[in-house]
Amino acid sequence: MRKARIVFILLLAAFVLGYAARGCGARERGAGEAETGAAEAERRTEIWTCSMHPQIRAEKPGKCPLCGMDLIPVSPGGPAAGAGRPTLTVSEEARRLMEIRTAPVTRGFPSAEILMTGKIAFDETRVKYITAWVGGRLDRLFVDYTGVPVREGDHMVLIYSPEIVSAQEELIQAARAAAEMEGSGLDVMRRRTLSTLEAASGKLRLWGLTDGQIREIEERGAATDHITIYAPISGIVIDKNAREGMYVETGTRIYTIADLTHVWALLDAYESDMMWIRYGQDVEFTVEAYPGQTFHGRISFIDPVLDERTRTVKLRVDVDNPDGRLKPEMFVRATVRARVAAAGRVMEPDLEGKWICPMHPNIIGEDPGDCTICGMPLVTTESLGYVRADPPAEAPLLIPASAPLVTGRRAVVYVEAPGHDLPTFEGREVTLGPRAGDSYIVEAGLAEGERVVTRGNFKIDSQLQIEARPSMMSPEGGAPPAVHHHDGEAAPPAADPHAGHGAMGPARSR
Repeated sequence: MRKARIVFILLLAAFVLGYAARGCGARERGAGEAETGAAEAERRTEIWTCSMHPQIRAEKPGKCPLCGMDLIPVSPGGPAAGAGRPTLTVSEEARRLMEIRTAPVTRGFPSAEILMTGKIAFDETRVKYITAWVGGRLDRLFVDYTGVPVREGDHMVLIYSPEIVSAQEELIQAARAAAEMEGSGLDVMRRRTLSTLEAASGKLRLWGLTDGQIREIEERGAATDHITIYAPISGIVIDKNAREGMYVETGTRIYTIADLTHVWALLDAYESDMMWIRYGQDVEFTVEAYPGQTFHGRISFIDPVLDERTRTVKLRVDVDNPDGRLKPEMFVRATVRARVAAAGRVMEPDLEGKWICPMHPNIIGEDPGDCTICGMPLVTTESLGYVRADPPAEAPLLIPASAPLVTGRRAVVYVEAPGHDLPTFEGREVTLGPRAGDSYIVEAGLAEGERVVTRGNFKIDSQLQIEARPSMMSPEGGAPPAVHHHDGEAAPPAADPHAGHGAMGPARSR
């Protein structure tokens, strides 16, 4: 009986030990199977894509069905395409390898530099013609060839005219009658005689005789059949239109004289530069004849019509030329520098608060008044498009010209996001204003003090494109991560670039 009890106890102990061993093995097998299942699930969730066609998604390595390139793995932990603003986080070493540089968003007044070309031309307001004011024969031309400098009042032409003889006789008779009536008490007759004398003198003046010539005829008391025509201005004879012995009619042009102490520079400004150009601006230019020397003038006219062939606008610059070094048809390279305020307005400290003539930009006054040349009322410089330099309400936001990635109507800037352990860059659409020199004016999308990527931004954008996330070229990112099974199914279509604006928002930049 005791032996049977002992055997029973031993059998029961063996059964319990065997059951416990079987349970531990099952648990170990279960844990192993769980680990194997997790690894399998992880392998199943690994997605492979094409670096050229990020819309391709596959669950295992292979070739791209579109271009045949090897597929590359996509990190499953990355943000989904189109979810919020695109960001890219890299290590410090990767940042150095990508050569990423940043610069702060600042406020200021940038300077735009506009380069133009053109030529020197005659000042049309200082070109005079010597014409025959009465018909006759040119018996003597005192200037024999073009290019001769003359001074105002120099004798130019000796002309024979029978009409002049009869007009001189009328003057002589009227002068004699006025002399006889000088002591007369008949006031009516004396006034009539003086009126006749004045009419005879006026007729000769209209025919080009000077007051000195008229007095000489009166004193001489005898008519002459020749008269002399004098130079109306000082300058250079640039054209000789007649020959000695020619018979001419009233109005026939004999000489052309140009005053070269003041010339024009005619320049061509591109259509895209017109926003920086204003009437009265200072222009600095050089010519080939005098390398290293600069000349200055002021814009006096802006053509209201654009040349449709060259897409340029003609500008006219008034230039003083007292020593005559600048000669018509000389080639000119000119520069206009404009200091830019908010909304692309132009600041010119030299013209701040001044009054200027709308016809003659060299006439600038501190107070309102009239132009000393043409008599037109002066206007304020603000009415011509200038703003005061002290200062406008707020200086514009500026970023370096290398910061934005511009494509079509969109501009994307990558901003360094603060508060991260590793370098993190966020893509952002901005509204750009005009470019001024090496800077862009930012109208919307950034704040002062933020740091934008100025070098390496294209590399950041390229990585986002590879990961099928919103980027410069595709604001919506790639297609949803549908898996391509390589089983003959059609590849998922690429994202339609016109389907919407995506994470980066609508196209706002100009």
